[in-house]
Amino acid sequence: MAKPMKIQRSAEDYLETILILHQRTGAVRSIDIANEMHFSKPSVSTAMKRLREQGKIVVDGGGYITLTPTGEAIASRIYDRHTTLSQMLIALGVSEETAREDACRMEHVISQESFDRLKEHLALRLSSESPDK
Repeated sequence: MAKPMKIQRSAEDYLETILILHQRTGAVRSIDIANEMHFSKPSVSTAMKRLREQGKIVVDGGGYITLTPTGEAIASRIYDRHTTLSQMLIALGVSEETAREDACRMEHVISQESFDRLKEHLALRLSSESPDK
């Protein structure tokens, strides 16, 4: 398996937010990202310029932001980590709010190997708790 390209945590957070907003509303602009992340419009504009220059996003003439295949791959990986880690922490008895906050920090630093094992463990646990069993 190829090693994912290493990018800054803030870039990962922006890409993940674009993915989530796109899934939620179908269209994403800088103001949507600023509102979702509680960041200033100038901060978001600077980040979008950097992500555009890195080939992670495309911004059309109307200001709508789309992830490139590279940007989408990174965003999907981070979002998968976030949801899996949140689920695992909640399954361990951590409150939903704390689980989401902790997962947001953990998703950026956990190795792929450790994440893969945690994901496998969670899948096994959830399947053994399934009412079908």
